[in-house]
Amino acid sequence: MTLHATAQVLGALGVCAAVTVCALYVTKSTAQNANEGRPAASNASPIYGITIPAGYRDWRLISVAHLAGGSLKQLRAQLGNDIAIKAFREGKLPFPDGAIIAALHWDEAASDENNKVLASGFPGAGLQSSVAAAAENVQFMVKDSKKYAATDGWGFADFKNGKPGDEALHKTCYPCHQPAKDRDYVFARYAPTP
Repeated sequence: MTLHATAQVLGALGVCAAVTVCALYVTKSTAQNANEGRPAASNASPIYGITIPAGYRDWRLISVAHLAGGSLKQLRAQLGNDIAIKAFREGKLPFPDGAIIAALHWDEAASDENNKVLASGFPGAGLQSSVAAAAENVQFMVKDSKKYAATDGWGFADFKNGKPGDEALHKTCYPCHQPAKDRDYVFARYAPTP
């Protein structure tokens, strides 16, 4: 291909990209304008008023867990904002106000694709792999000793598909965490560095 033909192709691709970006912007603006004036559905957890923190998936890893029993088989990861991570690393209890812990839960599924690779790479070892499948929910613990004084400084939230669970579900959060009172109501332990 000549230099001139390459420039034409790149120019055409640039125009297509610009048109796509403009179309997406107009679509987003139109959707936002269509929703103005409508009452917004509450995105906050009942009782505690917690919403999903922006950017929580970029927080640092606290630990991972596997939970199984009955028909339940889940993979879980706990993430923390900077305040929570600092407290975990320093072993600071109680956690300081502003600490937020996120617990991400997925259904666990066997991975045939990984199992084939493992069988090829480690013949005879019988290794089995499981992976995160469908997202189950995400839960948050937010430390604010004044706002959540009635629940020993912690507010709780449970979201499925971005929607908060009902009040009955949220009434179970604090009692569930009471057995971990000696760890400031936090189940997760900071995973050691490999």
